[in-house]
Amino acid sequence: MSKLFAPWTLRSLTIPNRVWMAPMCQYSAETSGPLTGAPHDWHFTHYGARAAGGTGLVLVEATAVSPEGRISPADLGLWNGTQQEAFARIARFLRAQGTVPGVQLAHAGRKASTDRPWRGGAPLGPEAGGWQPLGPSPLPFAAGHPVPTELTVDQLREITGQFAAAARRAREAGFDVVEIHGAHGYLLGEFLSPHSNHRTDAYGGSFENRSRLALEVVDAVRAEWPADKPLFFRISATDWLTENGWTPEDTVRLAAVLARHGVDLLDVSSGGNASGARIPVAPGYQVPFAARVRAETGLPVAAVGLITEPAQAEAILADGQADAVLLGRALLREPYWARRAAHELGGEVRVPDQYLAAR
Repeated sequence: MSKLFAPWTLRSLTIPNRVWMAPMCQYSAETSGPLTGAPHDWHFTHYGARAAGGTGLVLVEATAVSPEGRISPADLGLWNGTQQEAFARIARFLRAQGTVPGVQLAHAGRKASTDRPWRGGAPLGPEAGGWQPLGPSPLPFAAGHPVPTELTVDQLREITGQFAAAARRAREAGFDVVEIHGAHGYLLGEFLSPHSNHRTDAYGGSFENRSRLALEVVDAVRAEWPADKPLFFRISATDWLTENGWTPEDTVRLAAVLARHGVDLLDVSSGGNASGARIPVAPGYQVPFAARVRAETGLPVAAVGLITEPAQAEAILADGQADAVLLGRALLREPYWARRAAHELGGEVRVPDQYLAAR
């Protein structure tokens, strides 16, 4: 049997296959009025198409736990009931297609308040609908970016509570997986890395101190998230810096701690925290990081990054490098990728009754 199309159970949740959709921001939410941050027809169609295409798990894009936690004014959020109700429609449809609905909870930190990528992605000031970014230290992400306001301990406690509240809303909206975003230079990743965290209090300095906020958020979310449902954490395995950055060794060390705090799977990506880092992008370039975490800690992992072909994905699982694969751009190009992969590998995916004539 194809590994890629073997069901997998985490806690009490069975995911029908190992073809998963990575969270990818659409920058398409409403930006003003009562529907600010809520998903609408674009998101329903976007995620629904991948579910109809046989994807086993759909992780909805980075969803901010507060207005100032958005990457852009057009980001999704889960800080109020209106947003929750709109997400519930998506979760219901995904489940009806046999797909597990998941959502990634996030805070953008010092990388917040930027324009949509296709408009250049430049920082936005208040006059353009932006706001003042927050971060672990008053260090801008890159030249031309604003200096973030250094967060106080009281503010960190408030943010931890916002993650917990968003997890509660995700549960009530019908999601079966929550992923905490600790990668790509957003807030939790900023605290983890000595490149962006220059604090001298209990949240800076040592590995333990820099990990403190991430673990407090994990504990708060786990307390709100049902015990029978899995919790994921997305990590950047390396900052791709030669010194004073987050390293693969740090990732392995943190993975072991996350497992003890109730994280069920590590979603292993890389980069995003250092604007000038050189990243050797190539097919499957991040897979070795996932494989190392799995081998050295036993924590289940998902691999991501230029995984594009069914045989490539199958080999990653068959070789024991990961437990699942997360597809990004491949699923943007081809919503029914899972169906094609099942045909090529001899696997099975659910096909909607309406499409059986084309099976």
